Amino acid sequence: MADMNDEGRMWYVVNTYSGHENKVKENLEKRIESMGLQDLVYNILIPTHVETEIKDGKKINKETTIWPGYVLVEMVMTDEAWYVVRNTPGVTGFIGSSGGGAKPFPLGKHEIDPILKQMGLATNKVELDFGVGDEVKILSGPFAGKVGKVDSIDEDKETGVVLVEFLGNLTPVDTDLVAMEKVDL
Repeated sequence: MADMNDEGRMWYVVNTYSGHENKVKENLEKRIESMGLQDLVYNILIPTHVETEIKDGKKINKETTIWPGYVLVEMVMTDEAWYVVRNTPGVTGFIGSSGGGAKPFPLGKHEIDPILKQMGLATNKVELDFGVGDEVKILSGPFAGKVGKVDSIDEDKETGVVLVEFLGNLTPVDTDLVAMEKVDL
């Protein structure tokens, strides 16, 4: 489980009634505290962004949810934690579960990192297991699944350039570092 941190916590997407995200977050926090599950459920996040509106000639910044009806939960997926989260009032289920009592799949690092970064919550640098000249597979975007050679890395912007063969030519592709995976030859 490469996307798991040292404590086994991973991010999951919980489905809620649209417009009830804050209430679900409140309910989850209360249940976690009352049941003593702080060592299993760590963060509850409602992805938001700020929109600027002009009302009566004045600029007003308004925070809106990016995905209405969804809450992100960072947790260790044990039977107890899974039961508590999915049976919280307002929660309709986990995204990534096939149903029938099956536990959901967590978000991959390449999926959660851009969300956390957009919200200003990603504080740790990307740990690279590849460098310039290494073969990597691109995980997302129009060149997803393509393998190429790393041409350059910009750690400050957390991006890199991968040279991918496209239509018989080597084409430079700008890619987020979290969307690259080293290819073991």
